[in-house]
Amino acid sequence: MMTLILFIIIFGVVVIAHEFGHFLLAKANGIHVVEFAVGMGPCLCSFQKGGTKYSLKLFPIGGACMFEGEDGLAVKDGEAGEGSFLKAGVWSRISTVLAGPVFNFILAFIVAFIMVNMTEYVAIRDPIATQVAEGGGAEAAGLQDGDRIISINGEKICLYQEISLYMQASYQGGQVEIVYERDGVKHTVSLTPQYDEASGMYLLGVMNADFVEPRGIETFKYAWYQMRYSVKATYKSLGMIFRGRVSRQDVAGPVGIAVNVVGKTYDAAKEYGWQSVMLSMMNIILMLSVNLGILNLLPIPALDGGRLVFLLVEVIRGRPVPPEKEGMVHFVGLMFLMALMVFVFFNDLSNIFMK
Repeated sequence: MMTLILFIIIFGVVVIAHEFGHFLLAKANGIHVVEFAVGMGPCLCSFQKGGTKYSLKLFPIGGACMFEGEDGLAVKDGEAGEGSFLKAGVWSRISTVLAGPVFNFILAFIVAFIMVNMTEYVAIRDPIATQVAEGGGAEAAGLQDGDRIISINGEKICLYQEISLYMQASYQGGQVEIVYERDGVKHTVSLTPQYDEASGMYLLGVMNADFVEPRGIETFKYAWYQMRYSVKATYKSLGMIFRGRVSRQDVAGPVGIAVNVVGKTYDAAKEYGWQSVMLSMMNIILMLSVNLGILNLLPIPALDGGRLVFLLVEVIRGRPVPPEKEGMVHFVGLMFLMALMVFVFFNDLSNIFMK
């Protein structure tokens, strides 16, 4: 029961932030919001205020902010009203569509900021080699204890865990170029990562056990680093999926997230007190909010990114794509997404019960 409650709270926060972004910019641009919905499926309860229907739906796995005129919604006799999405200027529509993902990133930063200010419970490590492993690639290249890793193959490194992320998601074999800093002076070396059977990964051979305790203005910097790490982890994971480096067992939908992520994280954290549970759940909110923001920016019909493609085409052409044609494309995209949701649902069940 606690897992279900936490799952609903987490998804509710992430979805409401996304839809509130659309809602706020729509209101600011004079676009009539027909319905603001949290959840999907049958309506549990609703109320009407200011011409907008606010509804709570049965399944806590999504939401919607529906505008007048969008895909023909609330259009009578083929005429769009003054508050219609179609009547708004193209940049007003772009800002309204873009606001959803942007608000997810804002939520992620706020959550990261709160977490960084609770360093008693959060492990934040700079990319500093407090220990160089004997026989590793780093030692062979001349790195020493206290060196700060600046970049790997040109990719900037701000947190220690970004080193592992690079090796897991981006390393293609062979040598890597490392830029590091020692006594305020930058150096560049090439080294060959060594395979570690225990972890099943290639490692540079540097370790860090010292936690940072940011204070004052530094908390904003490290909050940005934490959110940046989540963004990198998300798009690198998508890249691994497209390259076939992720199996279906590694992919999770709402059911899998509820059971395998929220449930197991809660069970592991509750032994250490409510602070540990809260921070663990906040970390899930951070990752999910970034995931939702990035996924919605993909140029897939029916998603925000797909709608932005049509709006950008309108900017270039100087006139909009006919609404009926755009609506048909989004309908096809919606059918594809629904099919994908069914696949993910059964994949979650398979991962849960077949293990």
